[in-house]
Amino acid sequence: QVQLVESGGGLVQAGGSLRLSCVASGNSFSNFYMGWFRQAPGKEREFIAVINWSGGSAHYADSVEGRFTISRDNAKNTVYLQMNSLKPEDTAVYYCAADPFGVDYGCYDEYDYWGQGTQVTVSS
Repeated sequence: QVQLVESGGGLVQAGGSLRLSCVASGNSFSNFYMGWFRQAPGKEREFIAVINWSGGSAHYADSVEGRFTISRDNAKNTVYLQMNSLKPEDTAVYYCAADPFGVDYGCYDEYDYWGQGTQVTVSS
């Protein structure tokens, strides 16, 4: 079992930055690809970014490419999402998730474990 706890959300003006953190329990953190998703009211959960086991490879949704950066620290069992140049359309609940396979990482069905989410609100 892996438990994930996100933090770092909040209210920020457009153009601002936030850094989300997700801490995992257990000693198998480095066995998982770690992803970030978001869900806005009335919309489906959307893939944002994923990072591989070692942190040497990452992939992003087109909507955040160049603005968001995913990273991880396996010694701290933590994955981060640095969000810059935020836009009102980035407003959503952000979730981190653990994927044991790293094959279809854009699909939320592949992820076995999820955090409770953290709210990000970007004002115009």
